[in-house]
Amino acid sequence: MSLTGTAFFAVLVAATVVAVLATLLLWARIPGPRPFAWVARIVLIGLCQVTAICVVATWINSSYGLYASWDDLLGRPGGSGPVSMPGPPPERARFLRGDAGIQETYVRGRASALSGQVMVWTPPQYDDPRYRKTDFPVVLLLHGVPGSPQSWMEQGHMPGDFQKLLQDGASRPFILVVPIINPGGVDTDCTDTNGHKVATWLSSDVPDLIRHHFRTGKGPRYWGLLGISTGGYCAAKLPLQYPKVFGAGAALDPDPLTGDRGVLPDAQLRLRNSPMWLVAHTKADVGLFLATSRQDRDSPPSYIEEFQRAAAGSKVRLKTMLAQKGGHNYNTWISMYPAAFGWLGEELDKGPA
Repeated sequence: MSLTGTAFFAVLVAATVVAVLATLLLWARIPGPRPFAWVARIVLIGLCQVTAICVVATWINSSYGLYASWDDLLGRPGGSGPVSMPGPPPERARFLRGDAGIQETYVRGRASALSGQVMVWTPPQYDDPRYRKTDFPVVLLLHGVPGSPQSWMEQGHMPGDFQKLLQDGASRPFILVVPIINPGGVDTDCTDTNGHKVATWLSSDVPDLIRHHFRTGKGPRYWGLLGISTGGYCAAKLPLQYPKVFGAGAALDPDPLTGDRGVLPDAQLRLRNSPMWLVAHTKADVGLFLATSRQDRDSPPSYIEEFQRAAAGSKVRLKTMLAQKGGHNYNTWISMYPAAFGWLGEELDKGPA
C-alpha cells in the first residue's frame, strides 16, 4: 500500500475512528482487577493518540511531498530515495517502461561520477509517424528536498496534469525528464562541491543520457527546467551557470535565491553559486520564470522582488508571477503549471505543434 495513496490515508482514518469508538464502548466494561483495568484504559488512550498522530503526519507528508514511498521514509536503498550505487554509463543504460508510459533507469554519470535515478515521459506526438524525424524540446522537472523523482508523479500529478494541458492547447509537447537532484542523499543546492558534482550531473550527465536515447533538439533553446522549492532554486540557477545547455528555467516557490548556509557553509561558494549573484554577473541570454504566492512564508514575494532588481542590467528575460493564495505545497505548484508550461512553450524551440 502506497505511503502517499488515498487507500492508506483512508485506512488510518478508519483506524482512528475505531480506536475512539472502542475506547468509549469498553471504558467501563473492562473486566479484571482495578490495576489491569487502568492499564487497559491507558492502552486505549494511547491507540487513539497514535492513530490520530499518524493521520495528521500522513496528511502533512502528502501535502508537502516529504517522503514519496516507504523506502524513502525508511531510508532503504532499494526504493525511490536518493542512493549512491554504481550504475551503467549513459550509452548502456536500459530504460524500463512503467505506469502511465513513464520510462526509468538508474545510471552512472561519466562527468560527475554520480549515480541516480532518471525518469522520462514522451508526449503522444513522439510516437506519431508524422513526427518520426522531429527533434523534441526537453524539460527537466526538479523535485524539492526532501523528495524524489516519484514526488512529481505521486504529489505533482505528472504526467497526467501535463497531458491535460496538451489536450487543452495550453502547452507545447515536451519530453519530460525527472532526474534525482541529490544523488547519494546529499543536498548541494545543485552545486559542484565536496566530491558531489550535482551541477555536472544535471547539466552534463543527464542531458547526455537523454540525447543518446531520445530524439531531442540540439542547443539550449531545446532544453529547459521546471523546479519546485529547492528544485526551483536549481531551475533559476542552472541556466545562468550553463547557458549553453539550458535556455530557460521556471522556478516555482524557490528556496532563498541567495543560497542556504546550512547546505553550503562556505560563504564564497554559496555566493558564487546563488542565482542572486549569478544574475547580476551573467552575460547569458536566457529566460527565467519566477513564481510564488503572497501566503508562502518559505518563498515570500520579497525574494523575487530582490531578484528583479539584481537582474535589471542583464540580458535575462525575466517573467514573474505572484499568486494571491497558496502555501509551500503541491496544490500551489499545480495551480502554476499552466503559466509555467505556457511560458516554457514560448521560450523553447517549438518542435511539433
